[in-house]
Amino acid sequence: MSRQNSEKSKLAILPAVTVVEIRDPTAVGEGIEIVRQDLVQLEKKPLRARQIYVRLDDSMVLFQSTNTRMRVRTTVHDGLLAYVVFGPQSEGTINGLPIGPNRMLTAEPGSKAELVVEAGYESVAILLSPAALVSHVIDRQREDTYRAPSGIEMLQTKEITVCGLFAWGKRLANTAALHPELFNDGKELRVSVQTELLEMLFAALDTVTTPQHTRSHQSRQSRNHIVKLAEEYALAHIEDRLYVTDLCVATGVSERTLQYAFQEVMGMSPVAYLTRLRLHRVRKALRMETCGSTTVSDLALRWGFWHFGDFSRAYKDCFGELPSETLRRKPAETSIRRSEVDKPHPGGGRLYKETPCGATAADNGNIIIPAASQAGDGQLGACGLETHAALQEKS
Repeated sequence: MSRQNSEKSKLAILPAVTVVEIRDPTAVGEGIEIVRQDLVQLEKKPLRARQIYVRLDDSMVLFQSTNTRMRVRTTVHDGLLAYVVFGPQSEGTINGLPIGPNRMLTAEPGSKAELVVEAGYESVAILLSPAALVSHVIDRQREDTYRAPSGIEMLQTKEITVCGLFAWGKRLANTAALHPELFNDGKELRVSVQTELLEMLFAALDTVTTPQHTRSHQSRQSRNHIVKLAEEYALAHIEDRLYVTDLCVATGVSERTLQYAFQEVMGMSPVAYLTRLRLHRVRKALRMETCGSTTVSDLALRWGFWHFGDFSRAYKDCFGELPSETLRRKPAETSIRRSEVDKPHPGGGRLYKETPCGATAADNGNIIIPAASQAGDGQLGACGLETHAALQEKS
């Protein structure tokens, strides 16, 4: 089997449309392996994030949005290229560089990016195999102008063109979420939509230039790197009582530089952020365990929390419930309720219930799977795609 067919088959086994309503930052990515993500919520408010995956012929469109500030570590699937465009109101940084409506992120397979995004962030990612894209490049005789992504790159584009691509992708995602049956049973539609997608992607790539990074951008990248080193050090020493001194040694910078870096990138001190990071790790571990297999104190100690009273208060302040309450629930109850897999969805899919952290059943979010695929003291619309309005008139 050729590499192109191999990567195409990986996409083909996925549902045509998958909608994920994320209410718990530690549940992101469960069951979805196309893009691996790790989230840390940076604000104390109920999380309302959304992902819509739309599989076409041998490509995929992923729409993402969030209502709160967060840190996201993202790894692209080994067999896929990624081109990402951003909503007109989106703010944030990727590897320290600012995003914006005139920017396009390109990522080679397996590459990693560190994002800090603000509330209201929206993006559209186009995922496709390198072989599939190169095939189109050759057929269009674009070999002289096409440059494959290398690592993570932030490119400058013509705003009107890339904004058009974002609007098209968001409209596609919303239409697919409302009417998944159009894509589940419509291979011809998926092929037609992909044709339009490629035309818009190539049009956007024709306007790409390499941005001139200012001294301010270079300073942001440097501070982002400091934060990344500190975070990696903290995760590698999960059972230790870390001091700011340890982080200064690990990153090779002064305490003042360390404080500035965290304040600019994360909006909080090193101690506050790394405490929040460890709390997220404890929660993820608690969700995967049962009462008989471990205890809250064991997991707290494993992640460096030795004062259990302070730990419980910090955990409840972050997630709205006590750690013992998280542990008492069955693992599936904090992410996806598999017991409701057979409940039909009006749009022709299957309805999964996702339980928000600390929320009641009435506030639950949904995951729709198409029927076609069953601290202190220094410590730590063309081509067959109908418009949204037209589809609503039909329903």
